Amino acid sequence: MRIISGAHRGHPLRTPAGDATRPTSDRVRESLFSSLASLGVLDGAAVLDVFAGSGALGLEALSRGAASAVFIERAQPVSRIITANVRALGVGDRAEVITRAAAAALAERPPASADLVLVDPPYPLGEAEVTGILALLVPVLRDAEAVVVLERSSRSPEPTLPEGLEIFRDRTMGETRLWFLQLTAD
Repeated sequence: MRIISGAHRGHPLRTPAGDATRPTSDRVRESLFSSLASLGVLDGAAVLDVFAGSGALGLEALSRGAASAVFIERAQPVSRIITANVRALGVGDRAEVITRAAAAALAERPPASADLVLVDPPYPLGEAEVTGILALLVPVLRDAEAVVVLERSSRSPEPTLPEGLEIFRDRTMGETRLWFLQLTAD
């Protein structure tokens, strides 16, 4: 796995061994970040990468102009890989790694605000848990221009959204489906 574009283009990323994580493919990441660039949410963005895995999504955002990224990953060995990737890219002054279950981290110590939230939960995570995570994100979003991207299996049902969020775009690419969410219009 590598950074696809931006300041760190081509830089390799460490990934966890085994099948405990499911890295987002280069093709899906390229499509995702092209969409985000067209929405104008990357430059100077405060990014939150939930269920971060190797940190590839948040690190790609940093490479493409995001100002900062907070990574939430519950598994200590995987968090160490994110930390190693952050150090290897030299972005430690713009990144924070939180080793905690996503729901606990968001409930107890949510980031001040985010312009972009990348949510890539394990596919087996139940829909009720996904909805719970999304509900915890609503107060974290900086404003109506903030974007949440939810990545799930293409076989997953459309997410049940908590009050305050709506889908404004979705894309299916092979085995992956992306839902783009934003705060509901008042």
